[in-house]
Amino acid sequence: MKNYLLLLLVLFFGMQTKAQVSMTTQVPPEGVLVKAQLWNIVLVSVSEAPTTVKIVMRLTDIKTNQPVLTGISRNITLTKGAKQLQVSDVSPVQYEYLSNVADRSPNGLLPVGNYQACYSLYIQGVSHGDLISEDCIPFTVAPVGPPLLNTPADQSVLETFNPQFTWLPPSPANIFSNLNYELLLTEVRPGQSAVEAVQQNLPVYRLPSTNNLFANYPSSALSLDTGKQYAWTIIAKNGLAFAAQTDVWTFRLKSTLVKKETAENTHIQLRKELDGAVAAVSGNVHFTYTNELNDNVVKYELVGLETGNTVIASGDLNVKPGDNMMAFEVKRKYNLQDGKSYLLRVKNSRNEYWQMKFVYTK
Repeated sequence: MKNYLLLLLVLFFGMQTKAQVSMTTQVPPEGVLVKAQLWNIVLVSVSEAPTTVKIVMRLTDIKTNQPVLTGISRNITLTKGAKQLQVSDVSPVQYEYLSNVADRSPNGLLPVGNYQACYSLYIQGVSHGDLISEDCIPFTVAPVGPPLLNTPADQSVLETFNPQFTWLPPSPANIFSNLNYELLLTEVRPGQSAVEAVQQNLPVYRLPSTNNLFANYPSSALSLDTGKQYAWTIIAKNGLAFAAQTDVWTFRLKSTLVKKETAENTHIQLRKELDGAVAAVSGNVHFTYTNELNDNVVKYELVGLETGNTVIASGDLNVKPGDNMMAFEVKRKYNLQDGKSYLLRVKNSRNEYWQMKFVYTK
């Protein structure tokens, strides 16, 4: 009899504990969502004592009824009253991906589609805890409004060899944790569409990442040609992950423009990481090397990029601490070919490469 009464008391107080925490999810029914928004939850505890819980979220594609991902929060300690949870309150979240989710970063975008998120609330964790509440909510992930090109206008004729490119951000921009842009500029060959040119041709210029809504075509890059058509596009990224892309626009240079001369004594700054900039060089190569390690000597290599990356020349350069403005003699010493691409790189004592790409013109 005593054991029976004890069992009833345990069951009664267990049911009381389960009823002492309630859960309400606050996922918006429609809109562009990042994974972080799935953890907007309100927990209400009426217990006088602190209560430890854990949340399990299961995301399902409504159209296919296939699971997309699951997420398990860390242990959360509740005191009496309401607690508004965000992703920072439940992190680190243990995700398991059950479908092809492109962006698997903690703040990644969810794929476009219709979903149902189901939440299970466990007291004292999942492995040895009791399920005390469940809630499911459907929602829709709409496509991101892509960034929009602004200038130069589509099919315009420019009167400068160094145009400025401007664009508008994707919408809504505030969903991105690390919004940045990649600019691609390429030549449109005869018989190609602008889209085909961007997809198939090597870029004339590529800016891999910028947080700005503008970019200037650098004076050190390969000079644009008045006889060619160029296509450009902007790719919006969240960190390194693709988010959206603009249309592809084209432009030409005015045929009466006088082609700028390449400045033989212009010094190009060597960089640790190559971007899309390609210098136009005639005569000797003038460059600036920043000696951060206070080396006395560094190694150099001149590489032919269109001849299987063959090393044309190598040796030592004497340097001083700080910036070194140097001239590398190639005009008479090496048989560089007109219009071909080359790489000049310097290696310091830390085995780091500082480098620049250039096209040689006679």
